[in-house]
Amino acid sequence: MSLEILGIQKPQSVFSNEGERYRPLTLQKLRKSHYWQLIPPDLQQGIEVVSQILPFRINQYVLSQLIDWDRIPEDPIYQLTFLQPEMLDRGDYLRLASLLSRGTGNAELDDEVRRIRLNLNPHPAGQLTDNVPRLGGRPLPGLQHKYRETVLFFPAAGQTCHAYCSYCFRWAQFVDLPEIRFQARDAEDLVSYLRVHPEVSDVILTGGDPMIMRTSVLRRYLEPLLDESLEHLQTIRIGTKTTAYWPQRFVSDPDADDLLRLFEEVTQSGRHLAMMAHYSHPVELEPPIARQAVSRIRSAGAEVRMQAPLIRRVNDRSEVWAELWRTGVRLGMIPYYMFVERDTGPRDYFAVPLARAYRIFRAAYKQVSGVARTVRGPSMSAHPGKVRVLGITRIAGERCFVLDFIQGRDPDWVRRPFFARYDRRARWLDELEPALGEERFFFEQTGSDRSNAD
Repeated sequence: MSLEILGIQKPQSVFSNEGERYRPLTLQKLRKSHYWQLIPPDLQQGIEVVSQILPFRINQYVLSQLIDWDRIPEDPIYQLTFLQPEMLDRGDYLRLASLLSRGTGNAELDDEVRRIRLNLNPHPAGQLTDNVPRLGGRPLPGLQHKYRETVLFFPAAGQTCHAYCSYCFRWAQFVDLPEIRFQARDAEDLVSYLRVHPEVSDVILTGGDPMIMRTSVLRRYLEPLLDESLEHLQTIRIGTKTTAYWPQRFVSDPDADDLLRLFEEVTQSGRHLAMMAHYSHPVELEPPIARQAVSRIRSAGAEVRMQAPLIRRVNDRSEVWAELWRTGVRLGMIPYYMFVERDTGPRDYFAVPLARAYRIFRAAYKQVSGVARTVRGPSMSAHPGKVRVLGITRIAGERCFVLDFIQGRDPDWVRRPFFARYDRRARWLDELEPALGEERFFFEQTGSDRSNAD
């Protein structure tokens, strides 16, 4: 299925120099570009106001190759990267706009910005509390250990991106709230922690985007993980949007070849290297350089898995997902996850109710062949674990969601079906209630309750 059938006009290529260096565009720089003049004044004001709360960054590739400027603001990549007035509560928006009209730099504006940010649930799912591991009683900055086999690692040099997604659940990493930012200066704590936790088989480098780092810096984080003392470490994953937002990183950047040699070093050590690539829309795979990036990554022995959240106004159509998965498989990638938009940031603007998310997933899943049905979803990365909506059914006259855990804080929860009352408005696990007369979900029960239930 072509982009035209999806209603998307492929942007005309004006980006001819693949070797051009990456240049991030902040709002200040964007105002000086001709693209700013393509944005209507009311939307310009919205960007100015909302950028006081949420981060904004874009680059010349996204602007010229991925956005159809004849379709803004409806264009999906424009919605994915540009801030919109409706992303904030109307009252908050008007107060900010009023304060800005008086001039920036005043204490009242700073206090209002901080209040709004903290009210947006900047670190959901226990990231600041329940997920931080300890070593010798000391909390380890820049690490999270939520699931038994998997540790997340946030390298300090990778805590930004080539461009920011406006929905990003890690938006707090990019704003001026240092007390709630995750980052690790080096891999020393990670290696020490892994040595005393042989149950850990997977490390995920995340951010931000680790691929923002130069290869020489990334090497300092990756090579210690290849030590013979860490034989139990089987898989290294790298979460990235770079394959979509700056594929030149793998093709024509000055150290692109060195990057591929580093990938080869990882795979030749016997580890499995997986690029967890965030693709939100098929248009991100249209430019030839984007496809070349995938080919070069795979040529180095790494695997590319596709994942992204279901986002209203961006990809909330089954045809979009089916085309994305089909294209990915054709390029040798593995469809992996369709996530549910997390309960943080501008969630009200982007969230899709679970009932609709399931219908979109099912309709897309039916359109693809078995090789694309590796994808899992819709999946909520909630506090107790990754909860999947398996279906909607009726049991004993009651309409229910059927759910299970793909991953859980307690491994015994995995693949254990449970039921929630059907609610067409519910968007997240904490908005669901147990079905079939149960007072609590099984994972909320006390030890004695569980034994009785089992």
